[in-house]
Amino acid sequence: MQEDFLHYLWKHKKIIANSLKTTKGELVSIINVGEHNHNTGPDFFNAQLKIGEQLWAGNLEIHIKSSDWYLHNHETDVNYDNVILHVVWEHDTEIFRKDNTKIPTLELKHYVPQDALNGYQKLFNNNRKWINCENDFASTPEFIMSNWLERLYFERLERKANDITALLHENINNWESVLFKMLFKNFGLKVNGDAFASIANSFDFSIIRKQQSNLLSLEALLFGQAGLLEDDCQEAYFLELAKEYQFLKQKFTLTNTNVTSLQFFRLRPPNFPTIRMSQLANMYYLHQNLFSKIIAANTLNEFYTFFTVETSTFWETHYTFNKASKASKKKVTKAFVDLLLINTIIPIKFSYAKQLGKTIDEEIIRMLQQITSEKNSIVDKFNGLKKVSHSALESQALLQLKNEYCDKNKCLKCVVGNSLLK
Repeated sequence: MQEDFLHYLWKHKKIIANSLKTTKGELVSIINVGEHNHNTGPDFFNAQLKIGEQLWAGNLEIHIKSSDWYLHNHETDVNYDNVILHVVWEHDTEIFRKDNTKIPTLELKHYVPQDALNGYQKLFNNNRKWINCENDFASTPEFIMSNWLERLYFERLERKANDITALLHENINNWESVLFKMLFKNFGLKVNGDAFASIANSFDFSIIRKQQSNLLSLEALLFGQAGLLEDDCQEAYFLELAKEYQFLKQKFTLTNTNVTSLQFFRLRPPNFPTIRMSQLANMYYLHQNLFSKIIAANTLNEFYTFFTVETSTFWETHYTFNKASKASKKKVTKAFVDLLLINTIIPIKFSYAKQLGKTIDEEIIRMLQQITSEKNSIVDKFNGLKKVSHSALESQALLQLKNEYCDKNKCLKCVVGNSLLK
């Protein structure tokens, strides 16, 4: 038995409410279940009850056992002085406030319909392999699933917005700097994301601004800070970069001692850090005031125009400094731009609008519904239970569902879990 289940039963009045009695035999009538509190303090605020002949307004606390009141030291906490009813699954001791007045107790196990218990036990059967509701997930009505996934996506987006707010504070409200650092990290993908982030944090964004009209300087800065210009290489391009980096290093007092080492192992050559850094340098060379352009843009085609950039000429015949390869244009692909939109651009636009007190939810939904669903093990597994991910909106929502609800057994706070219990 979980306390969350008792919260669910009380909040949704999934109990035999017309015959409730306290452990002392007083009739209990629910006028208002109260406001569910997800923070510290009593579980429900401002409940309204009639206990016996007395009308009460106050807070309500829920536990598995009555004795949990003392286990959690509520008897010494003034926040619990206004509790008017203690709702428990099992009553094993009397409970008193600080002033020694007794708190009425409702033992809930006598008032729960059997079908609600059966649904709970089925949902939390430990024999489930991946998620608790995997045998019933497909039966969730479409309109319930669609609305829930949209809510989940914005829940995930709000979390990202909080991270961006913290990053904005660190960068003294410089949105261009925040955008650069987020883009840099995402250009590193999962394997090199942290390493790319350490590179972006190793120098001030103002240096990018100052060198933005010179592609060689931008590449020298990025490759040099990444530690890629320390090898023994006689390529003319490498030597030119190394010379430029030494100049920049002295001019701006650069250091890369805290930069994380880059990984090439098990990466497809188009995702090599050398290629991604050259593309990023080229992007900032081509687009001044990139943040302003992103905020002004509201169609996918505009974003594909900004981000579909190539490497510098040397990298058309190389993936690393020391080894030539077959000549090819190495453009940022549409699929890669989609990842940037999902993980950087849309969260940035949402956060900026939120700071201005504006709502762009409809614009975000419209864009996400045009972006292809991500492919990963979580999305594939959900789609195997029921085809639910048709766009990036759903795939992002499913990641939120799995990581924040399924993995944490928060089924009673999930619309899917609730629909199964009903």
